[in-house]
Amino acid sequence: MPTYTIFRLRQSLHQQFRWAPHTSGATEVRPKDYEAAGQIEAPSPYAAWSRLREEGRPLRVGDLLECVKGELRICKYVGFEEAHWVLPETRADQGNPSAGAPSEPLPPQPR
Repeated sequence: MPTYTIFRLRQSLHQQFRWAPHTSGATEVRPKDYEAAGQIEAPSPYAAWSRLREEGRPLRVGDLLECVKGELRICKYVGFEEAHWVLPETRADQGNPSAGAPSEPLPPQPR
């Protein structure tokens, strides 16, 4: 039986997500907006949703379930839809003076 990691949308963002218009396709989510909230074993995301509801810890709209395989599902009013983590880009030149320098020396240029 698959194990799902539960990620709860931060309380401060819950109302904003709840009232946002529904979009089709995969939802992009940022790790900083979520808090890990344990794990649950269930045969499907819908079974996990039902079990959490019975246990008194229901999933809210905007919460995530991540399967061990890395598949991410977001809870929406219409059910569970695909989601992807969006990681912040790191600037290569921030805090590292040698960043951006070529890893190998350049060949000599003809004169």
